[in-house]
Amino acid sequence: MRSYGQYCGLARSLEVVGDRWNLLIVRQLLIAPARYRDLIDGLPGIATNLLADRLRDLEASGVIERRLTGAGSVVEYVLTPWGAELRQPIESLIRWSIPLMIRGPEGDAFRPDWLALAVPALLSTRVKARRSMTIGLEIGGPPLQLRATRTGIDVGPHDGRDLDATLRADPTYILALAAGALPLDDARTLGLIEIEGDKSVVRAVFDPA
Repeated sequence: MRSYGQYCGLARSLEVVGDRWNLLIVRQLLIAPARYRDLIDGLPGIATNLLADRLRDLEASGVIERRLTGAGSVVEYVLTPWGAELRQPIESLIRWSIPLMIRGPEGDAFRPDWLALAVPALLSTRVKARRSMTIGLEIGGPPLQLRATRTGIDVGPHDGRDLDATLRADPTYILALAAGALPLDDARTLGLIEIEGDKSVVRAVFDPA
C-alpha cells in the first residue's frame, strides 16, 4: 500500500480507497454482493488481473470480505460493516457530480443497475415521502422499481408488487429528473418521458413542492 506519509484522515482514507477502480468496486458492492464475474460485468473497462489486485488490497484493508454461497461452492464479495460506511461519502460524490453529468453519456458505458445507487442519492436530499409509494422504471432493460417510504428511497429490480405508476424514459432523463436538473412538466411537454398510472405519485417523488 502506498502511503502519503501524512497523519491526516483524508490522506489515510485515500491510501485505502483512492486507487483507480477502488470506489467503483465499492459502488458495485453497495448495490449488491457480487461474484468475481459479476464485478467484471459491472465494471466495464477493468482488466481481470487489475480487479484481482484491487480486491486483494481492499480485503487486506478490511473494506471487503469473501463469503461462500451456493452450498459453499461459490465465492461472493461483500462489504464489511466498515466498508459499508462508504455509502454516505459515495452518495455525496454522486450529488457533487451533477454538473459533470449534464452533458450526457458521450459514448461512456452505462448499466441500469447503477441507478440503484445514483437515484436514491440524488433524491434523498429533496424527497421526504409521507406514505409508501412504488414507481416502476422502464428504461430499456429489465424493469426496476423505486420505493419511496418514510425511511428513505431505494431502487432495485421489480419484485412483482403493485405499482402506483410507471415512468418510461431514457436513463439520462431519469437521472436529470432525480437531480432536479429537468423539471417534470418540461420532460412531459418535450415527450422525453411517459407516465402510466398515478401521475401525482411521480410528481411527489421527482418534482416535490
